[in-house]
This record gives sequence, C-alpha cells and structure tokens, in this order.
Amino acid sequence: MRELKQLQELTKKIQSLYTAYEDIQLLIEMCYEENDVSVIREIETELQEFESAFENLRIRTLLSGEYDSCNAIVTLHAGAGGTESCDWAGMLYRMYSRWAEKKGFSIQVLDYLDGDITGIKTVTFEVNGENAYGYLKSEKGVHRLVRISPFNAAGKRQTSFASCDVVPDIEDEIDIELAEDELKIDTYRASGAGGQHVNKTSSAIRITHLPTGIVVQCQNERSQHFNKEKAMQMLKVKLKLLKEQEQAEKVSDIRGEIKEIGFGNQIRSYVMQPYTLVKDHRTGTESSNVTAVMDGSIDLFINAYLKMTVNGQREG
Repeated sequence: MRELKQLQELTKKIQSLYTAYEDIQLLIEMCYEENDVSVIREIETELQEFESAFENLRIRTLLSGEYDSCNAIVTLHAGAGGTESCDWAGMLYRMYSRWAEKKGFSIQVLDYLDGDITGIKTVTFEVNGENAYGYLKSEKGVHRLVRISPFNAAGKRQTSFASCDVVPDIEDEIDIELAEDELKIDTYRASGAGGQHVNKTSSAIRITHLPTGIVVQCQNERSQHFNKEKAMQMLKVKLKLLKEQEQAEKVSDIRGEIKEIGFGNQIRSYVMQPYTLVKDHRTGTESSNVTAVMDGSIDLFINAYLKMTVNGQREG
C-alpha cells in the first residue's frame, strides 16, 4: 500500500508538470499572437517554477537504492570543544528540523542529551517521509563550523565540529540473532525533551553490541519495554548494513564511527566570519547564503551529492 501511494503521488506530480508545460506553451503563443510583451514576465515566472518542479522530480528518480524510500534515523554528536560544539550540534538539529518541515516530513526524537550550558551533546531523531533516507544519506559525516564565538569574550574565531550519522529505518523483520552475552544493556533516566516521564523513571535504554562496539539509545517511548524494542530494531539495522558492507574499504561509516570528529575529516564547512560560505568538500558545491542554509535550505547540497553518486564519481 505504501508503494502504491508513492506511485499515485508520483503520477500526480508528472501530470501537474505536463499541465504546467502546456500552460507555458499557451502563454508563449498568446505573446506572439497579441504582441503583448507584458506576458513575458509571467512566462519567466511560470518557467522558473516549471524548472524547479522538473529538477525536483528528476532528483527523485535518482533515489533508487534499496533503502532510499525508508524513513531515516539521524544521530548528531557534538565534537570536542565543550559549549561551542554543543551549540553547533544544536544548530544542525534545527537546520535538519527546518529542512524536514519544508519537505512536509515529521520528526520524532528518540534520544536527547542537553549540553552542559547550551545546545546538544547528542540527539537521535527519526525523520518520517517519502525517501527521507534517500535524501539524508548525503548528510553522513563531520560538519565544521567557523565563526566568531558568542561564548568567547575576546571575540576570536572558533572552529567547531559535530558528526552526523544516518541509517534507514527498516520496518521489515530483520533476521539477525543476537546472543545475550554480546549485549550490554543499561537503563537510565530520560533527559531533555522526553515528556512527562523525564527524570521520574529509568525508562531510557542504551544497548552496546560488544563485538562491534555499536551503541544505540532510545528514551522516547513511555515504557522501558518499548524503548528496548526500538533500540533493538535500530541495532539490527546497523548490523544488517554492516554485514552488507563488510567487504567495503571503510565499514566505519556504517558502524556510525564517522571518522574522528575534527580537522581534515569534514564533509562540509560552514563559515560565518570573516566571510560567509558553505562548501561541500565532496562535490565542490557552494552557497554564500549561510542564513538560508541554516534555515533548512540544504537541497542544493543533497541534490549535488545524489548526482555525483549516480554518475559514479568517487568522493574526494
């Protein structure tokens, strides 16, 4: 049923695009016949909207991976640097939240740990929407921020890092047997945006898979049982991906160990001072409008990454 709904929505978009194409053709004919130059501006506006819709539809055709249609589970970790990095992780969480909102996607927080002073130490959230994983898989890696620190009285430029891990939320039953002696299960009190049970019951769950070192956490649900069930599903997804990629050169990306969170490993840099520039180091894509990017306008980078991977180019 889910696939049927997606195909129906895709058909509607294609039909709408064709209608827009016919409307533009009609306007052009009117402009010639009536010699009315005032219609040109309307044609330009319609053409810009058509090109944008066409590009979005074209990008959608690139999402043909096995898990691209799945929802996405995103984890952000603040790097070394205390308050600065926690604030940066909080800014990234806001950026992805705004992007999801613009896409019409919903977000559900699964685990949340506040920074000591401000921001976020770590947050895991699920993005629910068509092809959410297909889009957000491009965001996996280390993100670097350069700015004049609001927390530094001397007004010096500060560089901060945060990592982003993304895995698909595979809803099908995953046939992976987990031995009890391979798991370390800890319970703790929920913190942050955890609802009415915050700091009242030890309902939050942390599971460590000892052979691989994979750690998953969940505190969103109101009972320990449901949190454990969700955490086990997340662990099985990561183990499944790890198994599928075990012949790859770098399985650390699938394990969630996204390189060292520091210099030289970033996939994207966000520079706010002394100039403004956001640059993706894999595709070379740039934007000088940092404000718009931090407000969720990241499709430029996502689309460029998808085009690069489909064209068979390797990440640099």
